[in-house]
Amino acid sequence: MDLIRAGLQNLDEARGMFDRLAADGVPADRLRFVLKALAEACDPDGALANLVSITNAVQSQGRDLDRIVPDAAAFERLITVLGVSDELGKLMRFRPELVEAASIDSCNSHLYNKAQRRAHILRAVGADPDDPVAPVATKELAEAATALRGTYRRQLAAIMAQDATAPDPCEIQPVISRGLSDLADAALEGALAIARREVPGSEHVRFVIIGMGKLGAQELNYVSDVDLIYAVEPADREVDRQTLLRTGTKMATTLQRVCQSVIMGVAEPVLWQIDGGLRPEGKDGPLVRTIASHQGYYEQWAENWEFQALLKARPVAGDPELGREYMDMTRPFVWSASKRDNFVYDCQQMRKRVEDLIPAPLKDREIKLGKGGLRDVEFTVQMLQLVHGRSDETLRTRSTLESLARLAEGGYVSRKQAVRMSADYRFERVLEHRQQMWALKRTHLFPDLGAAANLGGLERKRDVDVDLLNQNQELRRVARAFHMHPEELVERYDETRREVRHLHLDIYYRPMLPVSAQLEDDQIDLSKQAAQERFSSIGFGDPDAAIRHVTALTAGIGRAAKINRIILPAVLEWLGQGQNPDMGLLNWRKLEENFGTENEYLGFLRDSNSAAQRLCHVLSNSRFLGDALNKSVESVTWLGNDDRLKARTRASLDVQCRSSLERNAENINDFATSMRAMRRHEIERIGLAWMSGVLDDAASLNGMTDVYDAIIEASLTWAVARRVREGGLAEAPATLAVIGMGRYGGREVNFSSDADAILIYRPADGADEGAANLFARKVIEDLRAILQGPTTLEPQIELDLDLRPEGKNGPLVRSYASCEEYYRSWASTWEHQALLRARYAAGDAVLAHDFLTNIADPLRYPHVDLTDVEIGDIRKLKARMEAERLPRGVRRDRHLKLGKGGLSDVEWTIQLMQLEHAGDIADLRVNGTLPALDVLESRRIISAADAFTLRRAWTMCTAARNGNYLWSGRARQADILPDDMYSLGGIAVYLGYDANRGQHFENDLLAVMRKAREVTDRLFYGR
Repeated sequence: MDLIRAGLQNLDEARGMFDRLAADGVPADRLRFVLKALAEACDPDGALANLVSITNAVQSQGRDLDRIVPDAAAFERLITVLGVSDELGKLMRFRPELVEAASIDSCNSHLYNKAQRRAHILRAVGADPDDPVAPVATKELAEAATALRGTYRRQLAAIMAQDATAPDPCEIQPVISRGLSDLADAALEGALAIARREVPGSEHVRFVIIGMGKLGAQELNYVSDVDLIYAVEPADREVDRQTLLRTGTKMATTLQRVCQSVIMGVAEPVLWQIDGGLRPEGKDGPLVRTIASHQGYYEQWAENWEFQALLKARPVAGDPELGREYMDMTRPFVWSASKRDNFVYDCQQMRKRVEDLIPAPLKDREIKLGKGGLRDVEFTVQMLQLVHGRSDETLRTRSTLESLARLAEGGYVSRKQAVRMSADYRFERVLEHRQQMWALKRTHLFPDLGAAANLGGLERKRDVDVDLLNQNQELRRVARAFHMHPEELVERYDETRREVRHLHLDIYYRPMLPVSAQLEDDQIDLSKQAAQERFSSIGFGDPDAAIRHVTALTAGIGRAAKINRIILPAVLEWLGQGQNPDMGLLNWRKLEENFGTENEYLGFLRDSNSAAQRLCHVLSNSRFLGDALNKSVESVTWLGNDDRLKARTRASLDVQCRSSLERNAENINDFATSMRAMRRHEIERIGLAWMSGVLDDAASLNGMTDVYDAIIEASLTWAVARRVREGGLAEAPATLAVIGMGRYGGREVNFSSDADAILIYRPADGADEGAANLFARKVIEDLRAILQGPTTLEPQIELDLDLRPEGKNGPLVRSYASCEEYYRSWASTWEHQALLRARYAAGDAVLAHDFLTNIADPLRYPHVDLTDVEIGDIRKLKARMEAERLPRGVRRDRHLKLGKGGLSDVEWTIQLMQLEHAGDIADLRVNGTLPALDVLESRRIISAADAFTLRRAWTMCTAARNGNYLWSGRARQADILPDDMYSLGGIAVYLGYDANRGQHFENDLLAVMRKAREVTDRLFYGR
């Protein structure tokens, strides 16, 4: 029963171990004390097993355990340490000095300050601790490394004992991290002293080690990569730059070897890994640089996140004066960083990318990097420091908790929020430490709860079994450190994550609302300057206007104002992730002005987090869709239902068209309005779906084509019915068909596309040719009036008939017989090529089939090879188009359709090969560009590499056209790649880039187009 009360699980093994201790001479009263101490240990079984092993090892060495652990207090301290660190217990078996350090710490090293730790380690390697600049070790490498590592680990054991025996580990956590950081500083100073002895010429080099990350912030873990940057300068005139950098690099690699590598003759384990990834150019950059070299990099090449990282920079070892020079050089970069373009956004995206890289099974176990984890707290604090620290020097601190306190003192964070976030941070740090202490390995993961229980904790509760949790040894050990049951620890962990995530919004974004609109008891009243700084930091170009919009949205006691006060902090964050937050907030306000007081959409957004986030993405990245949503608030509700966002089926579209035909049978204006409004509505639906990732590129093109087909079919039906009715005819004297051409024929309709078509008719049986022709012309007149006439204010649907026989000089509608004669006798080779896209779109299916089968197929799928003259004609026409049709003032490399490597290059290259091979290869008889390219690649007519280049160029240019239209709302500019980075950034979002990445997008697109042009030159022009 006593063993059960002590918390031991393996009772039979525990009895055996107590018997072994008694046999080894441990007195009965000491055994009773061991049993009592185990009851307080985090892992009683592990502690007992290690105690037995240590006792046996000490006795086998001929030593007296009572001399090492002299009293009950020391014994209790030792057992407590063994209960939190199995690995340290294993090390103690052959290192009695670790037992002494953990149990009594006779020199009180756990209370050492930084200077004392430095002196202790320098003396261990035979260096002079009184040399403040460049102490040099006097011991040989193996002896010095052994002494350094042993001294380090003894101090680590003492710190661990201080931590494990503290009544409240969360309260003492900052002290522990500070001690670990000071110990790492001292170890680096010792390693540098060894490097000075080992590297010839080191006396000519001034060397400083800059700590970054947790070491720089003096928040180091028990086991953590140590982020370092090295700076060097000549100590005298005898050393040239090349020698300086070579010697400095040898010193850096030597000190790293002392800390992290296996060394011949050194039995002590390594300390930790050193990470140089935060240095200029990362791991690809030189290991050491001069101050001037660092400065040059930060002035010209550094990315925004690198200035955020520099916030934690601190000289930790080496030449103190050189350290001050480094800090003096970097501080202006740090405190002006928030004024750089897209600073907060870039840092947010870097944070998001880190989250996205966490494997799915670990996302809800990541204490450090996961949502609601330590990095979220640090990120929130750092962003506020960097935004407001430019004008408030009291915020220029490194430690997370100290910085949080300063923010509260300065009125940037409420005191209650600061207390809550501080408690959350300490709790998660202790969790992290307890996980690392057990095996002395780098980990940031919460205990493994099993596949099902590992998921959840934020948006949904975990699926946990309390009995299984209580059987989880790892979870029980950590829970006992907090005096909790396992299920209580899981709930506390998830509550903390949820609170951290919530506090990020409340701390950073809620103070951007007026005081009257804040929901906390202790609201934050930011000064005007602080509010402007915060709005500017998240991307608002006109912070004063943004403040006015937010004030207007939250004013009053109405329902809309109440809901806005709840959701606006999140809305501001999401809008800030778009290319144009100002446009997004303005559109949000317009929505309320148009619909907010009478419509339920705001309540819907409050209850649907995903829909609200999607809406913010749309409003801040699309002028076209923002305007469209303000005409139809119903569309907002689509954002919460993927099924309603998906492109409608042709059958569904036809039902709507038939309904309009019935309602508006005699009113062309109303019918035209309904058809064009339907097209606008469906562009909106498909555009929203494409932006939200519900539809891919191919599905959006196909969906828009179905919309055009349905509208043109219904419009032709309406026009025929009207002419039959008004002519008093029993039946139509002619049948008509619309043959889709160009991108419309290929089922590749963009949001801004015209509908390229050929219109044909055939007289009905017994009908007069003249009457049939007149009827057909009147029908087409009505068709064009419906689609593009001035009968309605809705946007036009351009019916482009330039590809008809004789082009602009030919009749708009032509009889089947006339088409047959024209294509047999007069059609040019390029017209044969154009027919590759021809397909039935609307009207009489039999007539269309006859046209395609009898007229088009023999020309577009010829069974004879093209002559050199015919190929030359196609090439000449393509070259003439490039020269003549490019809009004036537009550079050839910036036109997505006609430019070099643009859509035209890809399509004409593929179509030429179709003309050459489709007569023999039936699979090539397709209308679409990419389906034809797939066949050409599979038949090895085009190499896989060339096919990849053409496919990527066509896909990127097509998406860029769609994105350009949705971003700007201007159809006439959709084909032209803008010059300004801001607009390029808006388009880039549609191709999967983060906002404000216009330069990257432009570079990628132009590179792809250049490669596509090279393929076109070879395959099309034969160059």
